[in-house]
Amino acid sequence: MSQVEESIEVGVPVSTAYNQWTQFEDFPQFMEGVERIEQRSDTLTHWVTKIGGVKREFDAKITEQIPDERVAWTTVDGESKQAGVVTFHYIDDNTTKVMLQLDYEPEGLAESVGDKLGFVKRQATGDLKRFKEFIEARGGSETGAWRGQV
Repeated sequence: MSQVEESIEVGVPVSTAYNQWTQFEDFPQFMEGVERIEQRSDTLTHWVTKIGGVKREFDAKITEQIPDERVAWTTVDGESKQAGVVTFHYIDDNTTKVMLQLDYEPEGLAESVGDKLGFVKRQATGDLKRFKEFIEARGGSETGAWRGQV
């Protein structure tokens, strides 16, 4: 199992950053390699990804969700084995630190080599930077929100 930990400060309040992160179907707008996400229930999402020419489909279950604090998940079915959590930390009224922790299992030679070369870490860093650009470009206005707790 490999691990990635990355963080970024975004120029929006905690609730805005959190609300946008709950809009899983919008992830393809800032996550490279994510082709589509379907929200199937409050706690189940279906992902279609294509990274490095490898297409994968899998289901992920939200295992914990606390408004303005954290969203945790684990894969439950499909071709990808991963678990993670994103936490949201108050810096000031208009700044939030978004932290990503991801545990994943590289599959096959190509993914193992890519893992050793830091591909997933760079991908996570880029996705967080694109999230920052996405939410800040919207003037601090999220595309939606889900405030339920899991």
